[in-house]
Amino acid sequence: MSEPTDVQKLIADECDAIKILLLEKNKAYGNSAMDPVKIFSKLSNEEQIKVRIDDKISRISRGQQSSIQEDTEQDLIGYLILLRVCRKFQKIKNKREKKI
Repeated sequence: MSEPTDVQKLIADECDAIKILLLEKNKAYGNSAMDPVKIFSKLSNEEQIKVRIDDKISRISRGQQSSIQEDTEQDLIGYLILLRVCRKFQKIKNKREKKI
């Protein structure tokens, strides 16, 4: 097997950084994306994540300082991953509930 190219290494590094970010936030904030407290918002978990995605896209479209822009881009990528995880997690929950 050939050695990864520089671009492939950068892709792997970016993916690893997002993975670490998501795992650290999940540990710090609990499972808030999949199990929010829902004090004010009664939206589904998926809809709440979509609202956060909209917020991040809005920030990016308005433009910001490069360091803040980079954090916002990482957050957006993270929320897009969480959206996919949320959908898969909901399917798992539905299957478990049907067994009961």
